[in-house]
Amino acid sequence: MFVDAHAHLDKYADNEIDGVLDTIERDRILTLGVSVNIPSFLRTEEIADRSPLIVPGFGIHPSEVPQFVHSLEDVEQHLARSPFVGEVGLDHRFVTDESQYEPQRDVFGLFLDLAKTQGKFVNVHCVGAEYEAVDMMRARGIERAIIHWYSGPPGALRQLMREGYMFTIGPEVLHSDHIRGIARSIPTDQLLTETDNPGGPEWVTGERGLPDLIGDVAAELARVRRVHPEELTETVRSNMERFLMRDHHMAPWLEHLAP
Repeated sequence: MFVDAHAHLDKYADNEIDGVLDTIERDRILTLGVSVNIPSFLRTEEIADRSPLIVPGFGIHPSEVPQFVHSLEDVEQHLARSPFVGEVGLDHRFVTDESQYEPQRDVFGLFLDLAKTQGKFVNVHCVGAEYEAVDMMRARGIERAIIHWYSGPPGALRQLMREGYMFTIGPEVLHSDHIRGIARSIPTDQLLTETDNPGGPEWVTGERGLPDLIGDVAAELARVRRVHPEELTETVRSNMERFLMRDHHMAPWLEHLAP
């Protein structure tokens, strides 16, 4: 059993989906399918209907905020159908238009409030605004979060660790000493894996990511942390199971995490 705690399944073309689903089933990859806006979520839902190993999440990515900040009336009803919240957060590095930062805070805050009200965990993107993201989550009493592909400053990382949040390590661990250092520092019981497929790997290497990339990520993470690959895979599976145990929204998927 592998865990891919952050993938964009809606970004695969129609002629790719059958192969993607076959690999997820063959390799038993529990996959959190995040979304970046409403159309993205609707497509992710459709794909998830075809596999019991796919969990569809609803969120508005910070880069998508300008298109949706003035039409948020449907957010609550979509989130009510979603087992978790994501991908949401702040991006002050790749989004360079500072006029978008306040709308990002507003939308992120809305999702955090709804996550708290609906009792759901959040899958968080925080790039270039790591300290602000942790302050916003702490202020709202967010206890359960997955921090996606953390690459920021050590101080914010330590704060996020103290909050008990989970951290995904993705395909950049195959290429970056900086990410390997972060991967070594994450407490064992807060560690998860991801691919950010298909676009994340493409951003790193130019090659489109497929689900079996999670095996390469897990193998490299095991090497970095000096444990056997099977031990690493079992640790991540156990971490995800423990993380989801407190969440009745995730009950349909818990049985698939059984060892």
